[in-house]
Amino acid sequence: MTPPEIDLVDATAYERDGAPYEQFRWLRANDPVHWHPGDAVRGWPGFWALTRHEDVTYVSRHPELFSSHTKLALFDESPDDNIALQQMMMLNQDPPDHTRKRGFVNRGFTPRAIGVLEQHIRDICRQLISEVGPEADFVRDIAAPLPLYVICELLGAPIEDREKIFEWSNALIGFDDPEFQASPDAGELAAGQIYAYANQLADERRENPRDDIVTKLLEPDDRGDRLSTDEFDLFILLLTVAGNETTRNAASGGMLTLFQHPEQWQRLLSDKSLVRTAVDEIVRWVTPVNLFRRTATQDIELHGKTIKKGDKVVVFYGSANRDESVFADPDVFDVGRNPNPHIGFGGGGPHFCLGAHLARLELRVLFETLLELMATIEPRGNARRLRSNFINGIKEMPVRHSPGLAEPRA
Repeated sequence: MTPPEIDLVDATAYERDGAPYEQFRWLRANDPVHWHPGDAVRGWPGFWALTRHEDVTYVSRHPELFSSHTKLALFDESPDDNIALQQMMMLNQDPPDHTRKRGFVNRGFTPRAIGVLEQHIRDICRQLISEVGPEADFVRDIAAPLPLYVICELLGAPIEDREKIFEWSNALIGFDDPEFQASPDAGELAAGQIYAYANQLADERRENPRDDIVTKLLEPDDRGDRLSTDEFDLFILLLTVAGNETTRNAASGGMLTLFQHPEQWQRLLSDKSLVRTAVDEIVRWVTPVNLFRRTATQDIELHGKTIKKGDKVVVFYGSANRDESVFADPDVFDVGRNPNPHIGFGGGGPHFCLGAHLARLELRVLFETLLELMATIEPRGNARRLRSNFINGIKEMPVRHSPGLAEPRA
Protein backbone atom coordinates (compact mmCIF):
# COMPACT_ATOMS: atom_id res chain seq x y z
CA MET A 1 0.00 0.00 0.00
CA THR A 2 1.50 3.32 -1.08
CA PRO A 3 1.72 5.65 1.92
CA PRO A 4 -0.27 8.86 1.52
CA GLU A 5 1.29 12.24 2.09
CA ILE A 6 0.89 12.80 5.83
CA ASP A 7 -0.18 16.16 7.19
CA LEU A 8 -2.61 15.76 10.07
CA VAL A 9 -2.77 19.41 11.10
CA ASP A 10 -3.44 21.39 7.93
CA ALA A 11 -6.40 23.51 9.01
CA THR A 12 -7.25 24.38 5.42
CA ALA A 13 -7.62 20.68 4.58
CA TYR A 14 -9.98 20.20 7.55
CA GLU A 15 -12.08 23.13 6.32
CA ARG A 16 -12.23 21.66 2.81
CA ASP A 17 -12.53 17.92 3.43
CA GLY A 18 -13.04 17.29 7.12
CA ALA A 19 -10.75 14.96 9.08
CA PRO A 20 -8.04 13.09 7.08
CA TYR A 21 -9.50 9.61 7.52
CA GLU A 22 -7.41 8.01 4.75
CA GLN A 23 -4.22 9.20 6.42
CA PHE A 24 -5.49 8.00 9.80
CA ARG A 25 -6.32 4.57 8.36
CA TRP A 26 -2.84 4.16 6.86
CA LEU A 27 -1.12 5.28 10.07
CA ARG A 28 -3.15 2.92 12.27
CA ALA A 29 -2.11 0.00 10.06
CA ASN A 30 1.48 0.96 9.31
CA ASP A 31 2.86 3.60 11.68
CA PRO A 32 0.69 4.08 14.78
CA VAL A 33 3.43 6.05 16.57
CA HIS A 34 4.30 8.42 13.75
CA TRP A 35 6.93 11.15 13.90
CA HIS A 36 5.21 14.12 12.27
CA PRO A 37 7.65 16.79 11.06
CA GLY A 38 7.23 20.30 12.40
CA ASP A 39 6.69 23.48 10.47
CA ALA A 40 8.71 26.58 11.28
CA VAL A 41 6.42 28.76 9.16
CA ARG A 42 3.33 27.61 11.03
CA GLY A 43 5.22 27.84 14.32
CA TRP A 44 5.17 24.34 15.75
CA PRO A 45 7.80 21.64 16.34
CA GLY A 46 7.70 18.02 15.27
CA PHE A 47 5.54 15.68 17.32
CA TRP A 48 4.48 12.06 17.79
CA ALA A 49 1.04 11.39 16.27
CA LEU A 50 -0.90 8.56 17.97
CA THR A 51 -3.85 7.24 15.99
CA ARG A 52 -4.93 3.91 17.52
CA HIS A 53 -7.74 3.63 20.06
CA GLU A 54 -5.61 1.67 22.55
CA ASP A 55 -2.78 4.21 22.43
CA VAL A 56 -5.00 7.27 22.74
CA THR A 57 -6.66 5.59 25.73
CA TYR A 58 -3.29 4.69 27.25
CA VAL A 59 -2.02 8.26 26.99
CA SER A 60 -5.28 9.61 28.44
CA ARG A 61 -5.09 7.32 31.46
CA HIS A 62 -1.43 7.90 32.32
CA PRO A 63 -0.95 11.60 33.08
CA GLU A 64 2.19 10.73 35.04
CA LEU A 65 3.77 9.79 31.69
CA PHE A 66 1.99 12.21 29.37
CA SER A 67 1.50 15.61 30.94
CA SER A 68 -1.16 18.19 30.13
CA HIS A 69 0.61 20.71 32.35
CA THR A 70 4.16 20.96 31.04
CA LYS A 71 3.39 22.58 27.68
CA LEU A 72 -0.41 22.77 28.00
CA ALA A 73 -3.03 20.60 26.28
CA LEU A 74 -3.73 22.53 23.07
CA PHE A 75 -1.78 21.80 19.90
CA ASP A 76 -0.40 25.27 19.20
CA GLU A 77 2.65 26.46 21.06
CA SER A 78 1.91 29.01 23.77
CA PRO A 79 4.30 31.88 24.60
CA ASP A 80 6.28 31.28 27.81
CA ASP A 81 4.77 34.34 29.46
CA ASN A 82 1.28 32.90 28.90
CA ILE A 83 1.95 29.34 30.01
CA ALA A 84 1.98 30.06 33.75
CA LEU A 85 -1.53 31.54 33.69
CA GLN A 86 -2.93 28.83 31.43
CA GLN A 87 -1.45 26.14 33.69
CA MET A 88 -4.02 27.17 36.29
CA MET A 89 -6.85 25.98 34.01
CA MET A 90 -8.14 22.49 34.77
CA LEU A 91 -7.66 21.48 31.13
CA ASN A 92 -3.93 22.09 31.51
CA GLN A 93 -3.35 20.34 34.83
CA ASP A 94 -2.28 16.90 36.01
CA PRO A 95 -3.12 15.18 39.29
CA PRO A 96 -3.04 16.11 42.12
CA ASP A 97 -3.78 19.74 41.13
CA HIS A 98 -6.30 18.61 38.54
CA THR A 99 -7.98 16.34 41.11
CA ARG A 100 -8.41 19.26 43.52
CA LYS A 101 -9.88 21.50 40.82
CA ARG A 102 -12.18 18.80 39.50
CA GLY A 103 -13.52 18.26 43.01
CA PHE A 104 -14.89 21.82 43.02
CA VAL A 105 -16.72 21.57 39.74
CA ASN A 106 -17.98 17.98 40.01
CA ARG A 107 -20.64 19.25 42.42
CA GLY A 108 -22.51 20.90 39.58
CA PHE A 109 -22.15 18.06 37.05
CA THR A 110 -23.40 14.92 38.78
CA PRO A 111 -25.90 12.80 36.79
CA ARG A 112 -28.58 13.81 39.30
CA ALA A 113 -27.80 17.53 38.95
CA ILE A 114 -27.88 17.25 35.16
CA GLY A 115 -30.99 15.06 35.09
CA VAL A 116 -33.18 17.77 36.58
CA LEU A 117 -32.47 19.91 33.51
CA GLU A 118 -34.18 17.55 31.06
CA GLN A 119 -37.58 19.25 30.93
CA HIS A 120 -35.95 22.67 30.71
CA ILE A 121 -33.79 21.50 27.80
CA ARG A 122 -36.86 20.03 26.10
CA ASP A 123 -38.66 23.35 26.46
CA ILE A 124 -35.66 25.17 24.94
CA CYS A 125 -35.56 22.78 21.97
CA ARG A 126 -39.27 23.15 21.31
CA GLN A 127 -39.00 26.93 21.54
CA LEU A 128 -36.02 27.10 19.15
CA ILE A 129 -37.72 24.93 16.56
CA SER A 130 -41.03 26.77 16.87
CA GLU A 131 -39.26 30.06 16.15
CA VAL A 132 -37.68 29.02 12.84
CA GLY A 133 -39.58 29.32 9.59
CA PRO A 134 -39.59 26.90 6.65
CA GLU A 135 -35.96 27.89 5.98
CA ALA A 136 -33.22 28.30 8.58
CA ASP A 137 -29.52 27.99 9.31
CA PHE A 138 -29.30 24.89 11.47
CA VAL A 139 -26.13 26.08 13.22
CA ARG A 140 -27.12 29.64 14.03
CA ASP A 141 -30.81 28.98 14.71
CA ILE A 142 -30.76 25.61 16.50
CA ALA A 143 -27.41 23.92 17.21
CA ALA A 144 -25.64 27.00 18.62
CA PRO A 145 -28.43 28.50 20.77
CA LEU A 146 -29.23 25.26 22.62
CA PRO A 147 -25.97 24.91 24.60
CA LEU A 148 -25.84 28.69 25.06
CA TYR A 149 -29.24 28.66 26.76
CA VAL A 150 -28.09 25.75 28.94
CA ILE A 151 -24.82 27.50 29.86
CA CYS A 152 -26.76 30.58 30.90
CA GLU A 153 -28.96 28.33 33.04
CA LEU A 154 -25.92 26.70 34.68
CA LEU A 155 -24.26 30.06 35.34
CA GLY A 156 -27.46 31.74 36.47
CA ALA A 157 -26.74 34.31 33.77
CA PRO A 158 -29.40 36.31 31.91
CA ILE A 159 -30.57 34.59 28.72
CA GLU A 160 -29.83 37.74 26.73
CA ASP A 161 -26.11 37.19 27.47
CA ARG A 162 -26.03 34.15 25.20
CA GLU A 163 -25.11 36.18 22.09
CA LYS A 164 -21.95 37.64 23.58
CA ILE A 165 -20.95 34.22 24.96
CA PHE A 166 -21.44 32.88 21.41
CA GLU A 167 -19.18 35.57 19.93
CA TRP A 168 -16.49 35.11 22.60
CA SER A 169 -16.47 31.35 22.06
CA ASN A 170 -16.17 31.74 18.29
CA ALA A 171 -13.19 34.06 18.70
CA LEU A 172 -11.40 31.65 21.04
CA ILE A 173 -12.04 28.46 19.05
CA GLY A 174 -11.81 29.97 15.58
CA PHE A 175 -8.22 31.14 15.94
CA ASP A 176 -7.34 29.56 12.56
CA ASP A 177 -10.45 30.87 10.82
CA PRO A 178 -10.25 34.44 9.50
CA GLU A 179 -14.03 34.72 9.67
CA PHE A 180 -13.86 34.52 13.48
CA GLN A 181 -10.48 36.17 14.03
CA ALA A 182 -10.77 39.79 12.95
CA SER A 183 -7.28 40.43 14.32
CA PRO A 184 -4.41 38.46 15.88
CA ASP A 185 -5.49 39.80 19.28
CA ALA A 186 -9.15 38.75 18.94
CA GLY A 187 -8.72 35.61 21.05
CA GLU A 188 -6.95 37.44 23.86
CA LEU A 189 -9.59 40.16 23.81
CA ALA A 190 -12.37 37.55 24.03
CA ALA A 191 -10.62 35.82 26.94
CA GLY A 192 -10.30 39.15 28.76
CA GLN A 193 -13.99 39.82 28.24
CA ILE A 194 -14.89 36.40 29.67
CA TYR A 195 -12.67 37.04 32.72
CA ALA A 196 -14.42 40.35 33.34
CA TYR A 197 -17.79 38.68 32.91
CA ALA A 198 -16.80 35.92 35.35
CA ASN A 199 -15.75 38.48 37.95
CA GLN A 200 -19.09 40.23 37.58
CA LEU A 201 -20.95 36.95 38.12
CA ALA A 202 -18.80 36.16 41.17
CA ASP A 203 -19.47 39.55 42.74
CA GLU A 204 -23.21 39.10 42.23
CA ARG A 205 -23.25 35.59 43.76
CA ARG A 206 -21.25 36.64 46.81
CA GLU A 207 -23.95 39.20 47.47
CA ASN A 208 -26.86 36.94 46.47
CA PRO A 209 -26.02 33.20 46.45
CA ARG A 210 -28.18 31.04 44.18
CA ASP A 211 -28.57 27.40 43.23
CA ASP A 212 -26.18 27.54 40.28
CA ILE A 213 -22.66 26.43 39.46
CA VAL A 214 -21.16 29.88 40.05
CA THR A 215 -22.30 29.81 43.68
CA LYS A 216 -21.01 26.22 44.07
CA LEU A 217 -17.60 27.20 42.68
CA LEU A 218 -17.27 30.05 45.14
CA GLU A 219 -17.93 27.80 48.15
CA PRO A 220 -14.97 26.24 50.03
CA ASP A 221 -14.22 22.54 49.63
CA ASP A 222 -14.10 20.01 52.47
CA ARG A 223 -10.70 21.32 53.57
CA GLY A 224 -11.80 24.94 53.52
CA ASP A 225 -9.87 25.77 50.34
CA ARG A 226 -11.35 28.14 47.76
CA LEU A 227 -10.64 28.75 44.10
CA SER A 228 -8.49 31.80 43.48
CA THR A 229 -9.85 34.56 41.26
CA ASP A 230 -7.70 33.37 38.34
CA GLU A 231 -8.78 29.74 38.84
CA PHE A 232 -12.44 30.76 38.91
CA ASP A 233 -12.11 32.96 35.81
CA LEU A 234 -10.35 30.22 33.87
CA PHE A 235 -13.02 27.66 34.72
CA ILE A 236 -15.78 29.99 33.52
CA LEU A 237 -13.82 30.43 30.29
CA LEU A 238 -13.48 26.65 29.94
CA LEU A 239 -17.19 26.11 30.62
CA THR A 240 -18.38 28.77 28.18
CA VAL A 241 -16.18 27.41 25.38
CA ALA A 242 -16.19 23.64 25.98
CA GLY A 243 -19.86 23.52 26.97
CA ASN A 244 -20.80 25.46 23.85
CA GLU A 245 -18.55 24.18 21.09
CA THR A 246 -18.75 20.42 21.62
CA THR A 247 -22.54 20.20 21.80
CA ARG A 248 -23.02 22.71 18.98
CA ASN A 249 -20.75 20.83 16.62
CA ALA A 250 -21.95 17.37 17.58
CA ALA A 251 -25.51 18.54 16.88
CA SER A 252 -24.73 20.19 13.55
CA GLY A 253 -22.30 17.46 12.50
CA GLY A 254 -24.85 14.84 13.48
CA MET A 255 -27.57 16.48 11.42
CA LEU A 256 -25.24 16.76 8.42
CA THR A 257 -24.37 13.08 8.79
CA LEU A 258 -28.06 12.15 8.85
CA PHE A 259 -28.56 14.18 5.66
CA GLN A 260 -25.75 12.13 4.12
CA HIS A 261 -27.31 8.89 5.41
CA PRO A 262 -31.06 9.42 4.90
CA GLU A 263 -31.82 5.76 5.59
CA GLN A 264 -30.58 6.32 9.16
CA TRP A 265 -32.95 9.29 9.58
CA GLN A 266 -35.77 7.03 8.43
CA ARG A 267 -34.73 4.43 11.01
CA LEU A 268 -35.01 7.06 13.72
CA LEU A 269 -38.41 8.19 12.45
CA SER A 270 -39.59 4.58 12.54
CA ASP A 271 -38.11 3.84 15.97
CA LYS A 272 -37.43 6.89 18.12
CA SER A 273 -36.00 4.70 20.90
CA LEU A 274 -32.86 4.49 18.73
CA VAL A 275 -32.07 8.12 19.56
CA ARG A 276 -30.21 6.98 22.69
CA THR A 277 -27.72 4.89 20.72
CA ALA A 278 -27.74 7.42 17.87
CA VAL A 279 -26.32 10.10 20.17
CA ASP A 280 -23.19 8.08 20.89
CA GLU A 281 -22.84 7.12 17.23
CA ILE A 282 -23.03 10.80 16.30
CA VAL A 283 -20.31 11.64 18.83
CA ARG A 284 -18.15 8.77 17.50
CA TRP A 285 -18.68 9.71 13.87
CA VAL A 286 -18.32 13.48 14.23
CA THR A 287 -15.75 13.53 17.08
CA PRO A 288 -16.19 17.26 17.79
CA VAL A 289 -12.75 17.56 19.45
CA ASN A 290 -10.21 16.07 17.06
CA LEU A 291 -7.00 16.21 19.07
CA PHE A 292 -5.19 17.16 22.25
CA ARG A 293 -1.53 17.53 23.02
CA ARG A 294 0.53 15.99 25.83
CA THR A 295 4.24 16.16 26.76
CA ALA A 296 6.24 13.07 27.67
CA THR A 297 7.58 13.22 31.23
CA GLN A 298 10.20 10.47 30.63
CA ASP A 299 11.52 8.26 27.85
CA ILE A 300 8.75 5.82 26.80
CA GLU A 301 8.85 2.85 24.41
CA LEU A 302 5.67 2.43 22.36
CA HIS A 303 5.32 0.07 19.37
CA GLY A 304 9.08 -0.04 18.92
CA LYS A 305 9.49 3.75 18.92
CA THR A 306 11.21 5.76 21.67
CA ILE A 307 9.31 8.84 22.75
CA LYS A 308 11.88 11.02 24.50
CA LYS A 309 11.26 13.02 27.65
CA GLY A 310 9.95 16.44 26.64
CA ASP A 311 8.64 15.29 23.25
CA LYS A 312 5.34 16.62 22.02
CA VAL A 313 2.70 13.87 21.75
CA VAL A 314 -0.63 14.44 19.97
CA VAL A 315 -3.58 12.05 20.29
CA PHE A 316 -6.14 11.97 17.48
CA TYR A 317 -9.61 11.05 18.73
CA GLY A 318 -11.09 11.18 15.24
CA SER A 319 -8.77 8.36 14.20
CA ALA A 320 -9.28 6.32 17.37
CA ASN A 321 -13.03 6.43 16.80
CA ARG A 322 -12.60 4.71 13.41
CA ASP A 323 -10.20 2.02 14.67
CA GLU A 324 -10.93 -1.29 12.92
CA SER A 325 -9.63 -3.29 15.89
CA VAL A 326 -12.33 -1.81 18.14
CA PHE A 327 -15.35 -1.06 15.93
CA ALA A 328 -17.06 -3.42 13.52
CA ASP A 329 -17.43 -1.62 10.17
CA PRO A 330 -16.04 1.64 11.60
CA ASP A 331 -16.73 3.57 8.39
CA VAL A 332 -20.43 2.72 8.54
CA PHE A 333 -22.72 5.19 10.33
CA ASP A 334 -25.17 3.08 12.34
CA VAL A 335 -27.63 4.79 14.70
CA GLY A 336 -28.23 1.46 16.43
CA ARG A 337 -24.53 0.69 17.06
CA ASN A 338 -24.16 -1.17 20.35
CA PRO A 339 -21.72 -1.56 21.99
CA ASN A 340 -20.02 1.69 21.08
CA PRO A 341 -16.80 2.25 23.06
CA HIS A 342 -16.00 5.56 21.37
CA ILE A 343 -13.74 8.11 22.99
CA GLY A 344 -15.48 11.23 21.71
CA PHE A 345 -15.60 12.45 25.32
CA GLY A 346 -11.94 11.61 25.90
CA GLY A 347 -10.13 8.35 26.47
CA GLY A 348 -10.88 8.06 30.16
CA GLY A 349 -8.53 9.10 32.92
CA PRO A 350 -8.61 12.44 34.75
CA HIS A 351 -9.59 14.50 31.71
CA PHE A 352 -12.67 12.51 30.74
CA CYS A 353 -15.23 15.12 29.65
CA LEU A 354 -16.83 16.70 32.71
CA GLY A 355 -19.95 17.53 30.72
CA ALA A 356 -20.49 14.13 29.05
CA HIS A 357 -23.81 13.54 30.87
CA LEU A 358 -25.01 17.00 29.92
CA ALA A 359 -23.91 16.71 26.29
CA ARG A 360 -25.67 13.36 25.88
CA LEU A 361 -28.83 14.80 27.42
CA GLU A 362 -28.81 17.88 25.18
CA LEU A 363 -28.21 15.82 22.04
CA ARG A 364 -30.83 13.20 22.90
CA VAL A 365 -33.52 15.77 23.65
CA LEU A 366 -32.64 17.84 20.59
CA PHE A 367 -32.91 14.93 18.16
CA GLU A 368 -36.07 13.64 19.82
CA THR A 369 -37.59 17.08 19.31
CA LEU A 370 -36.35 17.35 15.72
CA LEU A 371 -37.92 13.99 14.90
CA GLU A 372 -41.17 15.21 16.42
CA LEU A 373 -41.34 18.74 15.00
CA MET A 374 -38.99 18.79 11.99
CA ALA A 375 -39.37 15.32 10.50
CA THR A 376 -39.17 16.76 6.97
CA ILE A 377 -35.88 18.62 7.52
CA GLU A 378 -33.50 18.57 4.55
CA PRO A 379 -30.48 20.56 3.35
CA ARG A 380 -31.01 23.58 1.10
CA GLY A 381 -27.36 24.28 0.41
CA ASN A 382 -23.84 23.20 1.31
CA ALA A 383 -22.56 23.19 4.87
CA ARG A 384 -19.48 25.33 5.55
CA ARG A 385 -16.81 23.85 7.82
CA LEU A 386 -14.67 25.63 10.37
CA ARG A 387 -11.03 26.17 9.44
CA SER A 388 -9.56 24.26 12.39
CA ASN A 389 -7.59 21.10 13.09
CA PHE A 390 -8.81 21.16 16.71
CA ILE A 391 -12.60 21.43 16.47
CA ASN A 392 -14.48 19.43 13.84
CA GLY A 393 -16.90 22.29 13.38
CA ILE A 394 -19.57 23.54 11.02
CA LYS A 395 -20.11 27.29 10.69
CA GLU A 396 -23.22 27.30 8.53
CA MET A 397 -25.74 24.73 7.34
CA PRO A 398 -28.85 25.98 5.51
CA VAL A 399 -31.91 23.75 5.92
CA ARG A 400 -35.60 23.74 5.11
CA HIS A 401 -38.63 21.83 6.30
CA SER A 402 -42.39 21.74 5.88
CA PRO A 403 -43.92 22.53 9.28
CA GLY A 404 -47.37 21.33 8.28
CA LEU A 405 -45.98 17.90 7.41
CA ALA A 406 -44.23 17.28 10.73
CA GLU A 407 -45.19 14.03 12.37
CA PRO A 408 -47.71 14.28 15.21
CA ARG A 409 -46.41 13.89 18.71
CA ALA A 410 -46.26 10.26 19.84
